[in-house]
Amino acid sequence: MMIEKFEEITAEEQTAVAERDHTVKVCVAAGCLSSQSDQVLAALKDGASDHHGCHVKGVGCMGLCSQGPLVAVESKNSKTGAVMYQNVQPEDAPDIVDSLGKKPVARLELKTNVPFFQRQKKIVLENSGEIDPERIEEYIAAEGYQGLLTAVTEMTPIEVIDEIVRSGLRGRGGGGYPTGLKWTTVAKMDGPTKYVICNADEGDPGAFMDRSVLESDPHRVLEGMAIAGYAVGANEGYIYVRGEYPLAVERLKLAIRQANRLGVLGNRLLGTTFDFNIHIRLGAGAFVCGEETALIASIEGKRGTPRPRPPYPAEYGLWGKPTLINNVETFANVPAILRKGGAWYAGIGTEKSKGTKVFALAGSIQNTGLIEVPMGMSLREIIYDIGGGVPTGECKAVQTGGPSGGCIPADYFDTPVDYESLKALGSIMGSGGMIIMDDSSSMVDVARYFMEFCMTESCGKCIPCRVGTVHMHNLLDKIYKGKAQQRDLDMLEKLCDMVMNTSLCGLGQTAPNPVLSTLRYFRHEYLDLLVDGEGNGRIDTAVAPEPVEA
Repeated sequence: MMIEKFEEITAEEQTAVAERDHTVKVCVAAGCLSSQSDQVLAALKDGASDHHGCHVKGVGCMGLCSQGPLVAVESKNSKTGAVMYQNVQPEDAPDIVDSLGKKPVARLELKTNVPFFQRQKKIVLENSGEIDPERIEEYIAAEGYQGLLTAVTEMTPIEVIDEIVRSGLRGRGGGGYPTGLKWTTVAKMDGPTKYVICNADEGDPGAFMDRSVLESDPHRVLEGMAIAGYAVGANEGYIYVRGEYPLAVERLKLAIRQANRLGVLGNRLLGTTFDFNIHIRLGAGAFVCGEETALIASIEGKRGTPRPRPPYPAEYGLWGKPTLINNVETFANVPAILRKGGAWYAGIGTEKSKGTKVFALAGSIQNTGLIEVPMGMSLREIIYDIGGGVPTGECKAVQTGGPSGGCIPADYFDTPVDYESLKALGSIMGSGGMIIMDDSSSMVDVARYFMEFCMTESCGKCIPCRVGTVHMHNLLDKIYKGKAQQRDLDMLEKLCDMVMNTSLCGLGQTAPNPVLSTLRYFRHEYLDLLVDGEGNGRIDTAVAPEPVEA
């Protein structure tokens, strides 16, 4: 019955598209909305109201956030494909409408035959910038919920898990733990009650990957969670999302209502005996709640602080029950894997890092925005080909992995982006933040910034993190201001070792990474700021970076 319903919806959407001469898409994700793209949308709708065969709609993130508001125009008889416009203002609407079927508006046109668009491979973002995120019908017409339908009507839970294992998908929240192995562990746990949690508590400075996915394609995440629930034997799911993401929350709520009304979520999902309900829980901005045990405590209404592991959430999670936790991007990969097969997904990327990765390019970079590339692409290709390089000066370093990651110097930009290679350089993949720094950046100041963040966000439960990050920040501040001596730098390195090896959770254990990586590659910048016992600056402080095998 649901197959016929899906086919009916798809046919109606395809007929509507075929009857249009022009489709005008306006980005209504948070980045473009901050530049009044809602006014652009309203102006275009008003201008096209008398234009027969023209449909204007809002869509999700188109990627090149630095040039927003973005507008794309697709014309049925166009020989050159879609036309994209940048920095569109409401007063540009009449010119865009008048140009339909004619020459594009030259002053606004954004070339799409450039590496930023051509070098990407979109799986998670395949619908972003294409469909209206507030219409479930458009998601279904784009093969949405087909993976879930296949799973619950044609496959056993074990077969679903086998497909995820075959894909080689690893957790995109930063740890890179094999997703199939995590699902297998939860599935093997006894008991009638299990939970699925989507970690959407994206707190890394400069990161906006999960937010964009939730704003642009919320049904994709819901579908991934429902497939996971079926596979591990859970009937209830929770999305823990930051309260600072009001647009994402609004669209998630709408998507859940639509999915329940259509029968793709809720009781007797898709006409089967499987029940799966999804609830939303809002975080209050605590970075530590991105840690899974702190997140669970917060959902339960407790203070969001980590607890020792084991037991792990797979065994003892939400309200003491077996719980599967994955992040937004991990769940967003699942529908495509179920539709196209694990072997297809495993054919993308590297031997140990399969598939694609979504990154948020930020900092001193020409093309600020959201990208998705195959695992194994080099940092140089991402920064220079896709990112367009730095606006002025030379690119000095890139910071990956947020406060838990490290700073990688330009000498190592030929390193492929995968879990193992970044770890070898003293950084991590993280959730996907990528901050580019030019040669005007002080790496000591960069380390100080991230340590201040970790110090502020520490939950205070364990002494190494609560006290150690404060002392580390104070030492970094002292060094940056030119008031420190060699013994202060020695103490900083000792504190890094102590905090890393004795903190309770990942926040403290990884807090020293920005310090250690900048000391590893930019030690001379620290030494240049030190003074001797008489208050004199150091001389002859140049130290070459330590050679590293990527």
